[in-house]
Amino acid sequence: MQGSRKKPISEINVVPYIDVMLVLLVIFMITAPLLSQGVKVDLPRIPAEVLPPTDHEPLIVSVDAAGQAYLNIGDHPERAVEHTTLVQRVNALLRFRPQTPVLVKGDQAARYGAVVTVMRVLKEAGVQSVGLMTQPPESRE
Repeated sequence: MQGSRKKPISEINVVPYIDVMLVLLVIFMITAPLLSQGVKVDLPRIPAEVLPPTDHEPLIVSVDAAGQAYLNIGDHPERAVEHTTLVQRVNALLRFRPQTPVLVKGDQAARYGAVVTVMRVLKEAGVQSVGLMTQPPESRE
């Protein structure tokens, strides 16, 4: 038994840890682009106050140039939703999390009536206060 050596206890096999790290890296690489999905909306550029930070992620209803409404929650945020579906989903979310801020993200080329209609639909869903999103003006330096 002179030829057999025992491994010291201080040696740790790191191969399983590397495998786990690589799997996590692949998962994050796949999911990261999915988190930034949304509807392309050209927001009006006006100066506005920044909303104070909250603990709750806001519910954002986007209105594109064609007047279609999109919701940032659900399985397919890139698909337009009908007004009845919008009422149902917003109402369900507000029953679950009543403190959720609700914002409307209207394209500057959208008809005024389309944005106001979405705001009326949100009121029907039980939203007490609706915020409008804008984009800060470009600096003239």
